[in-house]
Amino acid sequence: MRIVGGKYRNRRLHPPHEMEARPTTDFAKEGLFNVLQHSVPLEGIRVLDLFAGTGNISLEFLSRGAAEVISVEQDRDLFAFMQRTARELNENGWRMVKGDVFTFLGSHRGQYDVVFADPPFQLDGIDRIPGLVRDAGLLGTDGVLILEHHEKTDVSALPGYQRTRRYGTIHFSFFGA
Repeated sequence: MRIVGGKYRNRRLHPPHEMEARPTTDFAKEGLFNVLQHSVPLEGIRVLDLFAGTGNISLEFLSRGAAEVISVEQDRDLFAFMQRTARELNENGWRMVKGDVFTFLGSHRGQYDVVFADPPFQLDGIDRIPGLVRDAGLLGTDGVLILEHHEKTDVSALPGYQRTRRYGTIHFSFFGA
């Protein structure tokens, strides 16, 4: 797993071997960020990364100029890995929250330019995420929620849905404020 663009370009990440996360592939991540760089200014933005896992996506945003990224992850080992990585990189714009995403969404307040959510594909309640993000007021005026999901998950009927980009079996669906 590597960072595909920006100041950390080609930096390899070596997460714990026993992790149970499914990191976004380099192919899908590169496709996503090609779309984003043409539609969302990445320099100086605020990002909320839900189900952050290894911090792969968080680092990609930071590498490309995001001012602040908040990563939410429940797994103790993955959370510790993100903390170690942030210390190694001396990355001051990266904050982490250890906890359940659904609990976090019920209590957190703030506004973000991008909210990225990559829940486990088998997780119940994936379809609730766009509504919870919207109800919490987490998207700024031109903010976008990006939901990563498996090709078998259809979210096109959910409020705020705009479009889906496909990269093999990985789909990124975009939702507006």
